[in-house]
Amino acid sequence: MDKFIINGPCKIKGTIKLSGSKNASLPILAATILFDEPVEIKNLPNVKDISTMLDLIKSFGFIVKKNKTNNSVIIKKKKIKTFASYSLVKTMRAGILVLGPLLSKYKKAITSLPGGCLIGARPVNFHLNALAKLGMKHKIRKGYIYANAKKGLKGSRIKFPQISVGATENAILAATLAEGTTILKNCAIEPEIKLDLTNFLNKAGAKIKWTGKRSVEIKGVKKLKSVSYSIMSDRIECGTFCVVAAISKGELKINGLNPRIIRTEIKLLKKIGAKIKTYGETIFIKGPKKIKNIKFLETKEYDGFPTDLQAQFMALLCKAKGRSVIHEKIFENRFTHIGELKRLGAKISIIKNKAIITGNSDLEGAELMSSDLRASVALVIAAIASKGKSIINRIYHLDRGYESIENKLKKVGVKIKRLS
Repeated sequence: MDKFIINGPCKIKGTIKLSGSKNASLPILAATILFDEPVEIKNLPNVKDISTMLDLIKSFGFIVKKNKTNNSVIIKKKKIKTFASYSLVKTMRAGILVLGPLLSKYKKAITSLPGGCLIGARPVNFHLNALAKLGMKHKIRKGYIYANAKKGLKGSRIKFPQISVGATENAILAATLAEGTTILKNCAIEPEIKLDLTNFLNKAGAKIKWTGKRSVEIKGVKKLKSVSYSIMSDRIECGTFCVVAAISKGELKINGLNPRIIRTEIKLLKKIGAKIKTYGETIFIKGPKKIKNIKFLETKEYDGFPTDLQAQFMALLCKAKGRSVIHEKIFENRFTHIGELKRLGAKISIIKNKAIITGNSDLEGAELMSSDLRASVALVIAAIASKGKSIINRIYHLDRGYESIENKLKKVGVKIKRLS
């Protein structure tokens, strides 16, 4: 099992080119199920979750032709099956996203309940309730969803009882080929949905229109046309590298993302003392000599502070001057990194779903264990700012969502080595 060895503290300086967004790629790849004609998807990140989704699409009978030189794939329809096995879906929650397109296009599906990081409950009831309003009938037996829409899906008005990224994506995918008009309310509005997924489908001939901040109208179409589309850059990767610069007093030029997409994170980084300049799709960040604390920070749906950057910011605030509090409001079990940060010398206590961080920690290298994707990268960040050698085990979690992270870090000054 692979591990990282990091010798800190590290001096950070250089330029980083962002990879394509994992969180945008997964629903767009699921959307290719809706097509009869070939689809080209470019700028896919070379990470485990993407290869798993491509394997899942191949298992349905599609031909997937990869071009490694530009991280693109061409997906062609062949003989289709509508069974998503546990062996492919168990490692990622995004596997449930194939349910809507399979029902919309082929009127039936058998799909395993999804897996993913152990960061809390991720109920599929929001997905199932929305699809039921579009005409799906289903039963759950032995860990599988047996679903059908014998008369085809039909447009409906759906208000999500709680904002859900996955349920919003699944409903949009299902409604794209449904008969009539679908109105979705209280939607998730992450840029991966409101920008990339919407733009991709509309380019292929879908009729999707955002009518309010969290409202979208989808007029069903009979078919989608062949399209070539490039995935947006990864905003969570961008935020992660911004934190790397901030904790290490480093200087990074980060290319590939419109800074407005992470304006909330940029405001917070400025608040802790980082100097940031932006132009075009470039962010230049210089870490502060003394990191300021953040008295209270809570995770929220976009365009609030993302739960996917909570662990990284916690590592940063361990080095801040003063006390900080992080309130995790999205997932109830997303503090698994705290025990490992404490092994490095961090001073953190937990009260329910709040973490109280006493800053000014003198971090020292230690052997650590990764528990999930974002927790893993938080340990890397903390190790970069620690004195001496750190060993981070179970980094397969990192490989699910960060493309060649050790190579990118090496180029900007991190003393990091992967051992198999």
